[in-house]
Amino acid sequence: MSPTHVLKKSLAALLTSLALSAQALASVTPVYGEQLEGFTWPWPLHHFSFQSQQQSLSMGYMDVRPAHQANGKTVVLMHGKNFCGATWEETIQALSQQGYRVIAPDQIGFCSSTKPDRYQYSFQQLAANTHQLLARLEVKQAVMIGHSTGGMLAIRYALMYPEQTQKLVLVNPIGLEDWKARGAPWRSVDQWYQRELRVSAAGIRKYEQQTYYAGRWKPEYDRWVDMLAGLNSGPGHLKVAWNSALLYDLIFTQPVFYELGELKVPTTLMIGTADTTAIGSDIASPEVKARLGDYAVLGKAAAQRIPGSRLIEFPGLGHAPQMEEPAKFNQALIDDLARP
Repeated sequence: MSPTHVLKKSLAALLTSLALSAQALASVTPVYGEQLEGFTWPWPLHHFSFQSQQQSLSMGYMDVRPAHQANGKTVVLMHGKNFCGATWEETIQALSQQGYRVIAPDQIGFCSSTKPDRYQYSFQQLAANTHQLLARLEVKQAVMIGHSTGGMLAIRYALMYPEQTQKLVLVNPIGLEDWKARGAPWRSVDQWYQRELRVSAAGIRKYEQQTYYAGRWKPEYDRWVDMLAGLNSGPGHLKVAWNSALLYDLIFTQPVFYELGELKVPTTLMIGTADTTAIGSDIASPEVKARLGDYAVLGKAAAQRIPGSRLIEFPGLGHAPQMEEPAKFNQALIDDLARP
């Protein structure tokens, strides 16, 4: 074998090794602190410190001012269980361009906020925390937009503070059915905790692709998978898992479904009809699982239960239409907010 041939083989082997090394580095999940320290936020992150349940807590939030002439209105964005305020990035940008002030908090137990060792979670408590934050920011009335678990929280907020809720927008909210009453099995907090200790990037991606995105995947979703996986694998791993377990118990045991008819604020439902999200469906029998999480049905049924509500459907989209088709979703949202 000639020296030139040997050199070419060696060079090819080196390039292959470098490519594999680069691929391996790219696949490594970043590690973030207990309050998502190290994560890059799309706008400056602020913290609201307050006392709750005999302890000092801190809520992270973004407060994004209008990009152009202000229209005098404030929108509050409430994230879901496997989301953070930052996952609203494209919607924040679109609303800011239209003159809205946009506030995107991370609730206690989530993302950039405190993970308490002990906390009695309730939607009422999280709504009260949010109300305190808005009072500190001198926001007297706002449009409340809730996605996923944030939809359950936004409903509770509107029930508790109707005078401060200018409008309610629910984006694929969970809680449009009572999973427990429909046969989904109960888990103890300890069982949830053991489940959450095993969270990984691969597991998050698989679950979200199957449940949230109707089997589809886009590269831009990987950033949000890394955000969650990096939080769960960081130095706050045990506290993150414990608070996540408590929050799952909250979601399962405190339905808002039975109070949808009590809402007295203008309400719009924005529903991706291919969504199949349902707490407990992963351990339910095939018969029970088959009747849970059918958003093509749930959206219409909820619109009938909520007085005077409006339903906007996104056929074929899943649990997060604001992330799947942001331009389409944001235009529909802006048009809806502009309605009298």
